[in-house]
Amino acid sequence: MGSEMSGKGTLRRELLDARRLLSAEDVRESSLVLARRAVELPELAGARTVAAYVSVGREPGTRTLLDALRTRGVRVLLPVLLDDNDLDWAVYEGPDRLVPARRGLAEPAGPPLGQRAVLEADTVLLPGLAVDERGMRLGRGGGSYDRVLARLEAAGARPALVVLLYGHEVVARVPEEPHDHPVHAAVTPEGVHRFADRPTA
Repeated sequence: MGSEMSGKGTLRRELLDARRLLSAEDVRESSLVLARRAVELPELAGARTVAAYVSVGREPGTRTLLDALRTRGVRVLLPVLLDDNDLDWAVYEGPDRLVPARRGLAEPAGPPLGQRAVLEADTVLLPGLAVDERGMRLGRGGGSYDRVLARLEAAGARPALVVLLYGHEVVARVPEEPHDHPVHAAVTPEGVHRFADRPTA
């Protein structure tokens, strides 16, 4: 597992370095195209509740997408980072109801709903740095979403798992560990990539 971990670390550094080269205009334009592509996804078009996140820095932008979903009447849940790196959830009530949080994050100002609120989601949008042709996702390494995915699995919840990326972040292979879960789709400004079939209950 050591080589897997070091492989992940090297790939994370390379991908983060590539993101740092993006201009603010690149990020803004990508977020608009990404929102248009994502909002048309069947996994989002039919969803009543979506667990998402607020993008920061050079991450593929989610704010336009969050507002599009909310305007459509979708209940959007956003993560609230806990002291142990696990995630609680609260409802997104608009950009003016986001507050600064630890690690440069933005979180909803409303009351937390508990860690199990994510079980209500029809679709979960996951942050990531890359996804490979099998749908295996490379996260930032904090482990927060590993816990979320384990919680979903333990409860028998089967939401669609979708990762938002830049086009060059869909790669041939990412190192994986036994606890890693494949996603069902990746959305980039260039298009949609589909992987594992979504399991049915």
